[in-house]
Amino acid sequence: MARAEKTREGRRGFSRAGALLQGQIRSAGESRGFAVSRVLTHWAEIVGADLASLARPVDVKYGREGGLGATLTVLTTGAQAPIMEMRKEELRDRVNAAYGYNAIARVRVTQTAATGFAEGQVAFDAKPKAAAPLSPELTAKAHESAAPIGDANLRAALETLAKNVLSREGQSRKDKP
Repeated sequence: MARAEKTREGRRGFSRAGALLQGQIRSAGESRGFAVSRVLTHWAEIVGADLASLARPVDVKYGREGGLGATLTVLTTGAQAPIMEMRKEELRDRVNAAYGYNAIARVRVTQTAATGFAEGQVAFDAKPKAAAPLSPELTAKAHESAAPIGDANLRAALETLAKNVLSREGQSRKDKP
């Protein structure tokens, strides 16, 4: 009788059932609608305004230790971390309710220093660029284009629109050589 060749899996010894099925579970989860991007982009709608103001999602990972579900990592400030630690089961339940099954098995809370964050809310939005002041010539041109309009509200709206259009045209011309 010929000896059966040992495969790579055969040499490892015993494995947990969750570890053996992890790849299939991940693909099944993605096919059932669990997309990581949805948690990250629709955070406030999924968990509610109260929890969304305390923490932001950072990451969703499937762990090496196997098992069902993923680990959701949320970022909060140091002062809010104990509150989030107490409410992480509620957070997990809300995320899983949005997907209709237990997509998230664990919630991990990570924290940052309060420096730079206003009122305890973790913000990741970049500061918007300050609008460049419109030249007097373009302001006069926008005013002239809306001058014949009789209704004051409509005239003001059209003048604002003209200023925006003229300012964008000026920017696009500066960008081109």
